Amino acid sequence: MNQPAPALESRPASAARPRPPRKKGAWRSYLLWLALAGLAALVIAGLRPQPQAVELATVTTGPLTVSVLEEGKTRIRHRHVVAAPVAGLLDRIPLRAGDPLEAGKTVLAVIQPTPASFLDPRTQAEAEARALMAEASKRQRQAQLERAQAALAMAEKEKVRSTRLQKEGAVSLREYDQALNQVEILIRELHAAEFALEVSDFEILQTRAAARQTGSLAGDGSAPITLLAPINGFVLNVFEESARPVTSGLPLLEVGDPTDLEAEIELLSSDAVAVPPGAEVSIEQWGGDRPLRGRVTVIEPGGFTKISALGVEEQRVKVRVDFAEPIPPGRPLGDRYRVEARIVTWRGEGVLQVPTGALFRRGNEWMSFVFDRGKARLATVGVGHNNGVAAEVLSGLTAGQQVILHPPDAVADGKAVRPRE
Repeated sequence: MNQPAPALESRPASAARPRPPRKKGAWRSYLLWLALAGLAALVIAGLRPQPQAVELATVTTGPLTVSVLEEGKTRIRHRHVVAAPVAGLLDRIPLRAGDPLEAGKTVLAVIQPTPASFLDPRTQAEAEARALMAEASKRQRQAQLERAQAALAMAEKEKVRSTRLQKEGAVSLREYDQALNQVEILIRELHAAEFALEVSDFEILQTRAAARQTGSLAGDGSAPITLLAPINGFVLNVFEESARPVTSGLPLLEVGDPTDLEAEIELLSSDAVAVPPGAEVSIEQWGGDRPLRGRVTVIEPGGFTKISALGVEEQRVKVRVDFAEPIPPGRPLGDRYRVEARIVTWRGEGVLQVPTGALFRRGNEWMSFVFDRGKARLATVGVGHNNGVAAEVLSGLTAGQQVILHPPDAVADGKAVRPRE
């Protein structure tokens, strides 16, 4: 008996194909590649050059003062050396340096006569000749005093005219300052002429006294010669303190007035050329709590050679400075005291200037790096006056630009830079 064939089972097509087995851990390999890529990016970013950190400064416009600083010393302007008018026996001098003097009253020294010298006819003739010479010297100094008075009167008239014209704007400020300075200088010259005339009177008295003594000596009982102070002031030095025989013309004392001071500054000749007469001076390091104002009065025309501390020969020029203000009380300055003087050689207003720390030499030219939108740009700079802190810009930079201070060796033209925080 025939049996029916079994019916075939129907399956869906998707069930007929077996699924591929899923790979375990594939996501881990993706993460590994991502980590390697991130590490490579970090390495590349670390190897890229970073902008150089620099310090910046701004080119500005303002006043600029150029000065020269040198050491010097104070000195008494009018000094007088008292010498023995005739030969004789000097009594011991009781005065010491710093003792006050009163003109015509304070006894400086006493010279006792010696018979051999005072009875010598030649000595008497010489004393009389010195008396005549002293009188002639007084007439000459009287003429110098009158000339100084006339010059001062003319300078004061010129000062009045300059003051009127300066208010009207007809003369420059420099010409007005020169007129004022000329009056100050001539006042000093007038005082010097008056002082010289006083000394002439003293010399006449001394020489006449010497002539009288030589003419009246009889060997014993002769009156001594008394030397009186020629000026009001102080004793500066005592050259001959002990009693001893002295010859005619031997220096005995040096007198002067310590309040009549000026400063004597020894400048290099190259610096002295740039100092104008009447230049402003700041007297520093003199012992007070603030600088003193002064003004240049004389620049000596002759120089001298001085050996520096390093053994280098230098040509120096003496510049004399007057104090433009009184010395504060309680801070007395004396003769030959050390000071430092800052002398103004040039001054300008509205000067385009750059800090000197932003400048460097390349060959014969001054260069500077300009900060330009994150880049360093090399610029050639024309430099004028320089005071060591700032320099006058003649060309190459404009106001408001930022420059790199003390650029390191790593900075070059076009290199990326950033301001230092």
